[in-house]
Amino acid sequence: MEENFGVLVLGHGSKLTYNKNTVEAVANMLAEKMNGAIIKTAYLNMDRPTVEEGIESFSSTDVKTLYVLPLFLAHGIHTLKDIPEILGLTDGQRRTTHSFDNRTIDVIYAEPLGIDPCIADLALKRLEEA
Repeated sequence: MEENFGVLVLGHGSKLTYNKNTVEAVANMLAEKMNGAIIKTAYLNMDRPTVEEGIESFSSTDVKTLYVLPLFLAHGIHTLKDIPEILGLTDGQRRTTHSFDNRTIDVIYAEPLGIDPCIADLALKRLEEA
């Protein structure tokens, strides 16, 4: 990743506060691993900031590229339709731009967490804890 980038971690949102707390905790852990990146959170439903507000929150930063990371396990209606629509992406597109008052940044839409050995490791850990 290049310099001056940011990450907007997207959560689903919920009436239950631990959902937002979880998304924020993961974003904080990600920030610890990515020195220098500006990392913020946003939500599709019920919580704030909204995705639009989350993107706008980068207007006062020096971010040149914004990665949008859906904190979802798999693709679904939100990752395939709702989020791309908010970002202004069309079918299968992953890159776009966003203009603030004084500049334009690149926006790159990441895949959801998906299938990965670390997900299986985490599932095994949860089973062992049970």
